[in-house]
Amino acid sequence: MKTFELKGTARPELGKKAAKSVRSNESIPCVLYGGKETAHFQVEAADVRKLIYSPEIFVVALDIDGKKVNSILKEIQFHPVKDTILHIDFLEIFEDKPIIMEVPVRLTGLAEGVKQGGKLSQEMRKLKVRALYKNIPERLEIAVDNLGLGKTIQVGALSFDNLTILNNVINVVAAVKLTRAARGAMAKSGK
Repeated sequence: MKTFELKGTARPELGKKAAKSVRSNESIPCVLYGGKETAHFQVEAADVRKLIYSPEIFVVALDIDGKKVNSILKEIQFHPVKDTILHIDFLEIFEDKPIIMEVPVRLTGLAEGVKQGGKLSQEMRKLKVRALYKNIPERLEIAVDNLGLGKTIQVGALSFDNLTILNNVINVVAAVKLTRAARGAMAKSGK
């Protein structure tokens, strides 16, 4: 996983009023939990833009007033109307403790069903996995070369080294769907 450097400043005051004043100064209130103690801090809104609006996943190297901690982005709260960021939660990570994280899925290869006139459809963009953070890849690559017309790849058929996939085993990750042209060709050939 890539590392994202982020500087923050501790927040001495907590509560709604304090959080509102933090947001009015173009900053975002944040919380770091999962370690020995919970840390409340704030970051500049411009500093987190590339972390949040990216399909990639990162280990966030937090520097809160000189104290350095590795973490992952756990949750973001957006304003329901303005779509601005209201709050960010970070989870401290350790070498020996597994974490749960959503990892992007990337389909590779040309499916057999596409060659026969079908259309490849990616049903899931991310999969939820549990592993040590050093074992989590930047993306999960799934080969679709053997995927025939009208066939699917389900979560239960996938396995990756040092990862446990937490999604339901019957969820469909990718499918080759029949198009009208493929249905017509099948009807003419009498299959």
